[in-house]
Amino acid sequence: MKHTRSDNTKSSITIEGKKLHLTNLDKVLYPATGFTKGQVIEYYAKISEVLLPHVKNRPLTLKRYPNGVDGEYFYEKMCPSHHPDWIQTTRVASQHRKFVDYCTIDGLASLIWVANLASLELHTSLSHSDNVLRPSMIVFDLDPGEPAGLLQCVEVSLIFRDMLRDLGLAGFAKTSGGKGLHLYVPLNTETDYDRTKTFAQALARSLAKRMPKLVTANMRKDLRKGKVFVDWSQNDDHKTTVCVYSLRAREKPTVSAPIAWSTLETCHKKKNASGLVLDTEQVLKQVEKEGDLFAEVVSLRQKLPELAV
Repeated sequence: MKHTRSDNTKSSITIEGKKLHLTNLDKVLYPATGFTKGQVIEYYAKISEVLLPHVKNRPLTLKRYPNGVDGEYFYEKMCPSHHPDWIQTTRVASQHRKFVDYCTIDGLASLIWVANLASLELHTSLSHSDNVLRPSMIVFDLDPGEPAGLLQCVEVSLIFRDMLRDLGLAGFAKTSGGKGLHLYVPLNTETDYDRTKTFAQALARSLAKRMPKLVTANMRKDLRKGKVFVDWSQNDDHKTTVCVYSLRAREKPTVSAPIAWSTLETCHKKKNASGLVLDTEQVLKQVEKEGDLFAEVVSLRQKLPELAV
């Protein structure tokens, strides 16, 4: 990454032979901590080695915060018309219009270009751009309804992991960056969304039957109080989900970070999940020490079994 000019507010850099003009680098995007746009870009540059395999060549929804996390934000599915000609796009059929041309990230230059748009969060498809109708994974979003919280999500995740193991499947956990957890089941084999969504719904309902006092698989908000909602509905070709290692637009610059099952077991045993919400510095230190705990989500090949519930 070569700098050709810089000051406190802007910088011209060359990455992978592509010239980028970075702007408003000293603008505070996280007022509670003073975390600036320049620091957002710096984080994405530092984490890129482990992030890129997970975001690369997947349709990407931008979640942009031009005035910081306390200001208005917007989702941007259609890649901005002013994008450089080296930014790749993927055309996907849409429910609300004929198609959407999503941005895709193919390397560090495009990742930094996206970060410079104040797209704090990276929301990716479960499919790759070369086959948008074939999901490479299944995702479950464990979302607690007060007074349930992250500790209850930990308890549910461990039971969920065991259910997956009984089916011959390995699962991987990451934090939402806030009060919940996300569970991923890598596939990387031939399948389609009809099958993965049906499987996800059935497994979520099975878990709810097993733990009715703590779990619901029903989307109705009035049924979520004090329970963990296992959201299976993200398994859809029209939807995107926050990518691992993405920043979250919370009060502080927290990250959707991979968490080892052994860590979740310890949290459950100690009945303390406070250490699961990680910021950028903590995630960078975790990666330096443990590597990419989500690496197998990209490479592990698994076939869905038949599920009778």
